[in-house]
Amino acid sequence: MSAPKLVGIAGSFNRPSKTYTLVQTVADLAGDRYGFTSKVYDLHDVGPSLGSAQWRKDLDDQAKSVIDDIVSSDALIIGSPTFKGSYPGLFKHLIDLIDPHELRAKPIIITATGGGDRHALMVEHQLRPLFGFFMAHTLPTAVYASDRDFTDYKVSSEPLAARISEVVGELAAFFPHPVRVLAAAE
Repeated sequence: MSAPKLVGIAGSFNRPSKTYTLVQTVADLAGDRYGFTSKVYDLHDVGPSLGSAQWRKDLDDQAKSVIDDIVSSDALIIGSPTFKGSYPGLFKHLIDLIDPHELRAKPIIITATGGGDRHALMVEHQLRPLFGFFMAHTLPTAVYASDRDFTDYKVSSEPLAARISEVVGELAAFFPHPVRVLAAAE
C-alpha cells in the first residue's frame, strides 16, 4: 500500500515566508501522524507563467506540474497571506486555473497568516467559501496565525501549535488507518 499524497500550497512569493512555514509545519505533522508523502509549494515554485496565463494550457511545464500535484493529491493544505482582508490575486488566479471537479470531495486544511488579529476571519470568510465552490471538504478547524505566533520564521506559539495538532487530527476522518512507512534501515 502506497502512502497517501499531501500537497501544500502557500500563496506567497516571499522567502522566507510565515505562510510557507505554517503550511510546512502542518504538512510535517500530518506526515508524521499519517505517513503522507508531502510536497509544499509557494507561488515562486509555480513560476512566472502564472501571471500571464489566461488558461491552464497557457502555463509552462513548471506551473502545470504544480497544478498536477495539487489535483492529484489525496489531501491539500492551503495557506494564504492576508492582504487587505483577503488572499492575494495571483494565489486566486492559480486556484482559478483548476477545474472545480478536480477538487471535489478532497479534504483541505485551510490556513492563513497576517500581521495581526484583524484578519483572523479571512479563513472563514474568504478561503472556506472559495473551496466550498469546489465542493471540497474543508476541515472544520481553520488555522490563522499572526506575526506574534512566529520566531525567526518558526512556529513558536503554543496555542498555534495546539490548533495545528487539532486540524491534523481531523484528517483521521479521511485517513483512519495511517500508513506507516518503514525507514530504509529497518
